[in-house]
Amino acid sequence: MPDPRFLDTPADLKRRLEAEREGTPFLFFRDGEGKQRIVTLGPARNYVSIGRAAGCDVCLDWDDRVSRLHARLERSGFLWTIHDDGLSRNGTFLNGERVQGHRVLSDRDELRVGTTEIRFRDTTPRRSRTVTLAASRISPVVSPAERKVLVALCRPYKQRSGFARPASNREIAAELVLSVDAVKSHLRALFAKFALDDLPQNEKRMRLVEQAFRHGLVRENEL
Repeated sequence: MPDPRFLDTPADLKRRLEAEREGTPFLFFRDGEGKQRIVTLGPARNYVSIGRAAGCDVCLDWDDRVSRLHARLERSGFLWTIHDDGLSRNGTFLNGERVQGHRVLSDRDELRVGTTEIRFRDTTPRRSRTVTLAASRISPVVSPAERKVLVALCRPYKQRSGFARPASNREIAAELVLSVDAVKSHLRALFAKFALDDLPQNEKRMRLVEQAFRHGLVRENEL
């Protein structure tokens, strides 16, 4: 039978609904006594540390399977990413899969840190939300040349900066010794394959980076 301390109360649901209406990304989880905690990821925040140490932004001091500094969240443009670069003893899991390096977060993603489950919410209205669920989960087939462009596009994220931006067409062209027109052609094909054609140009590029990491088409050790 579920521990009644860990069941949602009407007050818990009300607080989450209020947080969703504010339109700011947030985390929610339960502490060692079963009390709901909400951490808002407002515009002033670009970095959030998670761990057992008292100085962590998300302090999970009741969970002995959590390392002192276990993982971190970083803002990159309008996206949030979860990072675990070997800091933790027991690993960080995103939707049941262990995080290697970093992963982009999407609304309703589930994180597990030690034995603690943390939910990520981001109800910010964006046209990118119109991408169908099927399109976001099925990995499109990309050519070797398109994959090289994807890797080059994601290259700035090697530094894990909270202010990283996708590589420009000129930067990709210089790296791959291609013309800018050739890079644009490959990107148009990739936007079409990932159903991103109807998004604003800057958002297309950010969303393409997100999908490249999410589908494993680009890995951190390639950057």
